Amino acid sequence: MNRKKLGHILSGSLSDGLILRLDSTSGLEDVKTGKFVTIKGNQYTFFSLITDLQLEVTNPDILLFPPQEDELFLHEILKKRDIYVKVFLRPMLMLDKEKNKMPVKTIPAHFSVVYDANAQDVSQIFGEEQQGEKYFNIGVPLDMTTPVCLNLDYFTERSNGIFGKSGTGKTFITRLILAGLVRSQKAVNLIFDMHSEYGFQARKEGGGQSFVKGLKSLFPSQVVIFSLDPQATRKRGCSPDVEVVLNYSDINVEDIISLQDELNLHPTALEAAYLVACKFKKDWLKILLDQGERLKEFAQEIGAHAESISALYRKLKRLERFSFLQNFNKAGSVIEKLVSYLDKGINVVLEFGNNTSMLCYLLVANIITRRLHNVYISKTEKFLATQKKEDEPKKLMITIEEAHKFLNPIAAKQTIFGVIAREMRKYYVSLLVVDQRPSGIDSEVLSQIGTKIIALLNDEKDIQAILTGVSNTSGLRSILSTLDTKKQALVMGHAVPMPVVIKTREYDANFYSAIGAFVKSEDIKKVINQIF
Repeated sequence: MNRKKLGHILSGSLSDGLILRLDSTSGLEDVKTGKFVTIKGNQYTFFSLITDLQLEVTNPDILLFPPQEDELFLHEILKKRDIYVKVFLRPMLMLDKEKNKMPVKTIPAHFSVVYDANAQDVSQIFGEEQQGEKYFNIGVPLDMTTPVCLNLDYFTERSNGIFGKSGTGKTFITRLILAGLVRSQKAVNLIFDMHSEYGFQARKEGGGQSFVKGLKSLFPSQVVIFSLDPQATRKRGCSPDVEVVLNYSDINVEDIISLQDELNLHPTALEAAYLVACKFKKDWLKILLDQGERLKEFAQEIGAHAESISALYRKLKRLERFSFLQNFNKAGSVIEKLVSYLDKGINVVLEFGNNTSMLCYLLVANIITRRLHNVYISKTEKFLATQKKEDEPKKLMITIEEAHKFLNPIAAKQTIFGVIAREMRKYYVSLLVVDQRPSGIDSEVLSQIGTKIIALLNDEKDIQAILTGVSNTSGLRSILSTLDTKKQALVMGHAVPMPVVIKTREYDANFYSAIGAFVKSEDIKKVINQIF
């Protein structure tokens, strides 16, 4: 197969990367950071990313008298010998002659030839969607048309993250990947949909009057919508499958800890909450909110400081404005219904409608996730005891937006999401975190993220945070800073053999058609008829 030669290796090292001298016949402006290239060694083929470009001359005196614009012949003569381009490469993976993939532990010799990567290289490294539901196409490398695929088996093994500043297309990338997970049934998903962008439909990237299909539209039999604001869901043209009503008794003190910043709660107020909960158990919150004028007497009864109880009362009084919170629920536990759907392999999108405050999002996500945490620990312990295949839990992936609110250094140590990010992989639960400020996420949690999909980030703190736990970061740092503002991302981690910059797959009619060709809904429809 004919390959386009870019040049040959001049120098470099295993730790700092390699330097390519660009061939004079190659167009400089066709060579871009993030581009995928191959180096042909004697025993190995090295797959590499371009991380930087540099103009060079053999004699600095040439720069004193540069050729004029009309001196084309002189310019051509200089290009052949005296002026050239250094291209900095970072080898990411190597293949031996038997096509075995392995980490880079050596480097090619001087003057090894460097080629543009071709379609065969991409499919060889990243797999092909036609190989089954293990691989899912998420985009193409720069200046190529061959798909880059995520290995969904690996993707669902660990928690993952999608990062990028506002407006870079994080939501569309997230919806794309969630569609792949629903189609493949590699994991069942619970999506806390803060802005109603994943369920029925959403505005197309770039805004305007165009809309794209949500997961419920693509997979009507495999996705259900739970809504905290049923009226808002109906206005958007979709009837919710379940109207969410939560009880005050569902709220634990641990759920209030995650609201500490939003409510500006002092630690002494949280200590008072524990005292109330210790005496009144599940009814602690409703009893506290019913005290009204007798807060001082109530504080004396439970042995708490009056001002702490008063502050706790004032802050938690804000929860009464949420219409979905009730003292009792005749319809039964919504959380139990949610668990039943997940057990059957049905994906759940929980829409918040007009309840778009961060206070509401944090509260509801914590209440539900804490219960799921307990359920999945019990399921896993049962499976380990019986070792029966039918007792093995289905993998659960929980999608949260504004993840730094859940996983900042304080919350990550105290709330359920930090526990899941660090430990719950062994209990079949993982997170898909979506965030524009990764620097706000606890570094220990970031280091546990298996696969990272990173759109443009400008803040140096965010770039530094996102590269936590990644070796040889200098080249990746320069790539991140040169991504386009939309539809480009750096993908790296557990679900891809090597880091790669992609132009993300379009979420359009062609995508709907491709997804529909793989949908297996017959069995799921039978399951739905068995639920409630």
